[in-house]
Amino acid sequence: MLAVTALLGHVDAVTVVERDRYPQGHVFRKGVPQARHLHVFLTGGQRALDALLPGTVQALTDAGARTLHLPRDLVTRTGVGWQRRFDEQRHTCVSATRPVIDGIVRDRALRAAAGSKTRLEVLEATEAVGLTGDAGRVTGVRIRARGARGDGQPADGSAADTAERSIPAVLVVDGSGRSSKTPQWYAELGRPAPREETVDAGIAYATRIFRPTGPAGAPDIGVNIPHWPGNPRGAVYVPVEDGKWLLTASGIRGHHPPTDDRGFADFTATVGDPFIHGLLPHLEPVSPVHGFRDTSNRRRHYERPGAVPEGFVVLGDANCTFNPVYGQGMSVVALGALALRRTLESGGLRPGFAGEAQRAVARASDAAWFGAVGADRPYVSGPESRAGLLERLTNRYLQRFIGHMAVDPVLGAAFRDVFCLTAPPSRLLSPRLALRVLLRPLRPGPGTPQTRVEPVRRATRGRGTAGGAEVTAPRSAGTD
Repeated sequence: MLAVTALLGHVDAVTVVERDRYPQGHVFRKGVPQARHLHVFLTGGQRALDALLPGTVQALTDAGARTLHLPRDLVTRTGVGWQRRFDEQRHTCVSATRPVIDGIVRDRALRAAAGSKTRLEVLEATEAVGLTGDAGRVTGVRIRARGARGDGQPADGSAADTAERSIPAVLVVDGSGRSSKTPQWYAELGRPAPREETVDAGIAYATRIFRPTGPAGAPDIGVNIPHWPGNPRGAVYVPVEDGKWLLTASGIRGHHPPTDDRGFADFTATVGDPFIHGLLPHLEPVSPVHGFRDTSNRRRHYERPGAVPEGFVVLGDANCTFNPVYGQGMSVVALGALALRRTLESGGLRPGFAGEAQRAVARASDAAWFGAVGADRPYVSGPESRAGLLERLTNRYLQRFIGHMAVDPVLGAAFRDVFCLTAPPSRLLSPRLALRVLLRPLRPGPGTPQTRVEPVRRATRGRGTAGGAEVTAPRSAGTD
């Protein structure tokens, strides 16, 4: 839907090939297997979403999505203790279930299309089965109705029209997610598949939705207990719409959370802090436990010179997918769609457009890739664990950075700029921040989540204090 929005006003017509049928209302659907787990829009994703569809973030809030200010309303347990609560008023994340996000975005995108000069057609219960064209240019897509067998006949023996047909197009956008078949379709066009990079820590997670039975089950903060070296299990507890809370437990290889009621509850007692497990007596489950294991980070380098033919662009998880436990995927999708629109705005469809757009989409993924791979690499085994010396040093630096940010508001602000996708990863490597990370001893954070919010006092120049620690304050939001 965001790809549709990016194209509106720049082409005469858009045809959406949709494998599912759109549901009525905000309900889960089979074609989104990761839908029952954590979904958030980070600051960068919110900005991109509103740039594409103005007012959508407010519409999500009106539908019950919760806005969490970071790190005031969502605190993290690091390897050295709990992150201190500062009221920075710089970054937020919007938390809601996937059906609410899909429904709001879909409705607003379809309304935007209805008011555009671009004609929109949606082919539901239809799947793309290949591309048309040749190695140098894609000219369309081959489709057939869902349920057809490979010989073109309906799987149920009905007389439905399931013959394969082609749709011509000046531009084909692959937004088909992790299940993208583009590398195979490249072979049919006589093109080599793009270089693929995979980092798989073997993380699996399980999620259950709860409703608090009293104030003790609804703290005034969301809580994140990630895994860290020496702690292979984690959990996160955040509010969503309708007074419900979502609890996700995760673990690396050999530490996957169970999906039965008792096993899931017992698992939460083994994560890196007892806080979340202590909430369970005050919670009523309102859903089964749902598991998910397809969590590898995978980047297909379509942005390399000559890696995409003319008339073809790859977006979202089909291009670059991240371990979903870090909550970055939705925001990167929005940033990628916005990159596509801005490339169109700079001169429309033109020779070389596909490569230019694909490079812009790749840049929108850089910060999320840096963070997700940096967090997962220490747990990777086998050939893919053989990172170069520079990458190993960077990952160790990142782990130390995270330890410091628990108590240092300056480092915490810089980390959130990158994690929330409003600054490039190079922000974390600036000389001034590197000195803070490398030369200062690690100090322990609080032993339990704080109820008190500490103010961040800023100075326009020179040195100041924040939360009792001497810091060099940011000159303005967005700088370090």
